[in-house]
Amino acid sequence: MKDIPNVNETEKNTVCGRITNGVGGIYTVVTNGGESLSCRVRGAIRIPGADSGSRTAGAYNTAARLDRPLCGDIVTAERGADARSGAADGSGGVITAIHERRNALIRPPLANIDYIFAAFAAAKPAPVLMTVDKLLSIAEYNKIEPVIVIGKCELDRAAAAHAAYIYRRAGYAVFPLSCATGEGIAEFSAFIGEKLPGCIAAFAGASGVGKSTLLNALFPELALRTGGVSEKIGRGRHTTRSCSLFALPGGGYIADTPGFSLLDFESFDFFGLDDLADTMREFRPYYGGCRYADCTHTKEEGCAVLGAVADGAIARERHESYLSMYAALKAKPFWGKGK
Repeated sequence: MKDIPNVNETEKNTVCGRITNGVGGIYTVVTNGGESLSCRVRGAIRIPGADSGSRTAGAYNTAARLDRPLCGDIVTAERGADARSGAADGSGGVITAIHERRNALIRPPLANIDYIFAAFAAAKPAPVLMTVDKLLSIAEYNKIEPVIVIGKCELDRAAAAHAAYIYRRAGYAVFPLSCATGEGIAEFSAFIGEKLPGCIAAFAGASGVGKSTLLNALFPELALRTGGVSEKIGRGRHTTRSCSLFALPGGGYIADTPGFSLLDFESFDFFGLDDLADTMREFRPYYGGCRYADCTHTKEEGCAVLGAVADGAIARERHESYLSMYAALKAKPFWGKGK
């Protein structure tokens, strides 16, 4: 997790902290000392490294959206500078600077993330692995470690086992679990206790997959709202309305986020076409074995990746997701240019 620097306060009202929530233009900023400020933004803020250094999901058409504060951002704020922040007790302020980001996502709207838990259900709603694979590629590009969480495994054990097999072969940590029966919860809780101290982790998943239910099982003090699945549309009713960071008892933060069904290759770009292949973790060992140096791993003779798919070393479903993302990115007018 990106650390909050200690500010050499030339003015005692200047503080540095992390944004843990943002709703309606009001951002909660928590300092190293645990002080919480309700802050607004005054004017445009330029983010160091936004043009070239830090990686963001949305390389070409999203600059305006990334110039606003995000949960997880380290910011400098001026305490008591704006009464409109809604804090009558003097705990309000104005964000004057956003520090350089290690990475950033638009959906879910987070910055400086270490882990992203890709959550989907074994059934109700049925898993759409193409959507999961999009999220994994975005995470890989942004140097975020993905972890696969398969919920409601008691509803379709065959589907849960098949998905777990695909993603374990790809090199990911996978946790099939059930909040209804309790299976897998202890193992996942132990993983969180070991890996998350000092880190920011995001839960991302389509509505109705049980993210809020799982978070409540792991951390009852969060008391997040939960909702069912619409019988008519086969999707969940959104219960998470905004992205918020929750401090964990052992240190670090975890985020509950709007569903990643909102991620859409048709709406904005994530990265260039030339970056796509390297976001497929299990493809990497085969790159040096292709006959052609500029192999796209789509149809070429002598392609080592295609050979691995044919031999069963790479899951066919994952390669099909790659082909779909490849086609979508190739259709973009600016593919292959700058990051």
